[in-house]
Amino acid sequence: MSPRSKILNIIKIDQKLKRLAWQVYEKNSAEKEIIVVGISERGLILAKELVDHIHKISNIKTNISHLELDKDNPYNKEVSFNLKEKEYTNKVVILVDDVLNSGKTLMFATKHFLTTRLISLSVLVLVDRNHNRYPIKADYVGLSLATTLQEYINVKLKGADKGVYLS
Repeated sequence: MSPRSKILNIIKIDQKLKRLAWQVYEKNSAEKEIIVVGISERGLILAKELVDHIHKISNIKTNISHLELDKDNPYNKEVSFNLKEKEYTNKVVILVDDVLNSGKTLMFATKHFLTTRLISLSVLVLVDRNHNRYPIKADYVGLSLATTLQEYINVKLKGADKGVYLS
């Protein structure tokens, strides 16, 4: 196993999320409500932390929701989402995930929203690896990191070793 390097610690992750919260607020300051959708477990953790920062700087109502899909093989299982369509119709939706690698996960996540009228659909990621195989980009990026295809980004958002690691 190759050695791993910590590229973001708990303090830097928090700084990134504060900056991202300001960017989300600046772009959506006229909105009454934003739907923040965490993709799988780590995306949901980041979405909750992001919303905490948004609440510290604005009065925009936020609705945190959770979208679950099989990140390794999204073809095998339907996407599950905890909101009814009428709850996010004509709203701003922001998808939140930990890492944008190939774009497959985000493509399957966005597919869920394509048949619904939205004000806008944006993507926010903590780390963008810049290895997109699918035509998707992140609108809000905490850290853009050029890596080789052999390198792996591991995001830990719980416990004493919270951080972003490159191995």
